[in-house]
Amino acid sequence: MLKALLHTVLAEPPLRLLTKAAVKALPVSVHTKALWDAVNRPQYLVGVLYAADQAKREGRDAISVIEFGVAEGDGLLALQAHAIAVERETAIRVNVYGFDRKDGLPTGVGDYRDHPDVWQGGDYAMDVATLKGRLAERTRLILGDIQDTVRHADISAPIGFMAVDIDLYSSAVSTLEILRRADVPRLRRVALYFDDLAEHYNHCFAGELLAIEEFNVKSLDVKVDRWRGLRAGRPFPDAPWVDSMFLAHDLTQIGKVRLTRPPARMR
Repeated sequence: MLKALLHTVLAEPPLRLLTKAAVKALPVSVHTKALWDAVNRPQYLVGVLYAADQAKREGRDAISVIEFGVAEGDGLLALQAHAIAVERETAIRVNVYGFDRKDGLPTGVGDYRDHPDVWQGGDYAMDVATLKGRLAERTRLILGDIQDTVRHADISAPIGFMAVDIDLYSSAVSTLEILRRADVPRLRRVALYFDDLAEHYNHCFAGELLAIEEFNVKSLDVKVDRWRGLRAGRPFPDAPWVDSMFLAHDLTQIGKVRLTRPPARMR
């Protein structure tokens, strides 16, 4: 009771920024840092932690986490750092993958679905040599057109989290296909972050939102939906990234198992 009361007080707007700064500086648990958004790219840490916790529920000892759209590498390096921290705290091995073309964005389908008013082919080219020099052994950079690499990439541990920073509708369509590969294992629920959803030019008839809708129509076994309940209990429920978090639910796996005990009923 006292702990819950303290959390409520510290999460109030006058104090929460000071508390966040303290959590960022202090050697607290990764779960606490994720709760308070006290890291670089908290959405990545939240996704990796969810995957590790889900792996434990499924009796797994390893997961794969992926960033699609690496560009300069800031996101992949953040994902790598979070993987190290989560592995240390949870004892779940975390393998990291980054997918990118190296030469920047492709030309895409050439119509409104890829937002040519915003992005052009060649945007976000990568300095491969520099980035590779900063990657840890656990992190694998997979270069090439997404539509090809997604079909052939060798991923052994089940996918638990995917960050999709791919910009184009056409690339997002290819990216989501990895969730339908029968030879690539995945957790029963895979955390997803879509980077390009919150700008004024986004709409459900183009970009990643259209790719998600089409994936759900085509996929019978795996369905992507918004991550419901993520705001609950968070000191910063208004953080913009929360609206960009989704879960991919494997309906065939979920149908074969149940929780140890049923969830508490809503009152």
